[in-house]
Amino acid sequence: MADQRRAWSDEAVRRIEADFNRSADTHLIRVELPKFPGITLYLKDESVHPTGSLKHRLARSLILYGLCNNRIGPGTLLVDATSGSTAVSEAYFAKLIGLKFVAVIPRSTSPAKIEAIRFHGGDVHMVDSASEMYPAAERLAAEAGGLFLDQFTYAERATDWRGNNNIAQSIFQQMAREDHPVPAWIVCGAGTGGTSATLGRFIRYGRYPTRLCVADPEGSVFHRHHADRSVTAPPQGACCLIEGIGRPRVEPSFVPEVIDRMIAVPDAASIGAMRAIATRIGRPVGGSTGTNIHACLQLVEEMAAAGEVGSIVTILCDSGLRYAQTYYDDQWLEAQGLHWREFGQKATHLLN
Repeated sequence: MADQRRAWSDEAVRRIEADFNRSADTHLIRVELPKFPGITLYLKDESVHPTGSLKHRLARSLILYGLCNNRIGPGTLLVDATSGSTAVSEAYFAKLIGLKFVAVIPRSTSPAKIEAIRFHGGDVHMVDSASEMYPAAERLAAEAGGLFLDQFTYAERATDWRGNNNIAQSIFQQMAREDHPVPAWIVCGAGTGGTSATLGRFIRYGRYPTRLCVADPEGSVFHRHHADRSVTAPPQGACCLIEGIGRPRVEPSFVPEVIDRMIAVPDAASIGAMRAIATRIGRPVGGSTGTNIHACLQLVEEMAAAGEVGSIVTILCDSGLRYAQTYYDDQWLEAQGLHWREFGQKATHLLN
């Protein structure tokens, strides 16, 4: 029986690695900034993964972590608590190795993400709020004798931050022949905290002078906790409408010590910057990319004011096609009270 399980696990790892070998690295898009000579913006385009987002890397790492720790076997039900994009990718990899997957998601998750989860073979279990996801996912996994993948706990340890083609290594390799090959800043968001942990650790491991900035929704706890470690929750009533980033609690994978700076971004500013960069590069991007861009433009202005030149790299997290009924719907934005146009105009001015 043990030999059969080992053989199954070996085949599962082979299938995941074969899938990786069929995939090219994601593109690094160069965005010139005519108003800021000597400063260049780059977008690491994670939307081109087979499942359409940055979370493809995380899902692969989480499932390999479960396999190599012998926590996943033939017939294991995989369950995770997620706002959507991670679940799409986890459903993809679960199907690849012949397992069932259930995503525990808030009812507010965009319809396009729910459709994508189901397209890749996953099931959906909805809860009323983000805080209900964790106990519900843990309970579902326990009842079925399955595995709660728990992205919020394992994201920072499932990824090999020293290299192995993680996103940080890929960025520095792709920047090698640019005008300013070592970025002055790398900007990312935080949902689990896994990406910022990987980037921050890799920067220190490579002894780069690059600084890491995390762009965080205004309603999130992460930037508050970074400023004051005693803060573990946002004020009552604080909320975030940007899917995939920002949390109401400090997640176990969030490592504030490797982050040089955090910038709190209003949701309306995220939408404005999202619309502006989408127009600039000629295709729609998601809301979390807008959060990143708003922070990048603030850093660009600061660098220019200080007479600095260099490169800033950020992440294009996913496609805006998933948000046609929300972030790209003016009536929906108005109903949410998001007055984004002024932010959009400023971002457009800075980008062109």
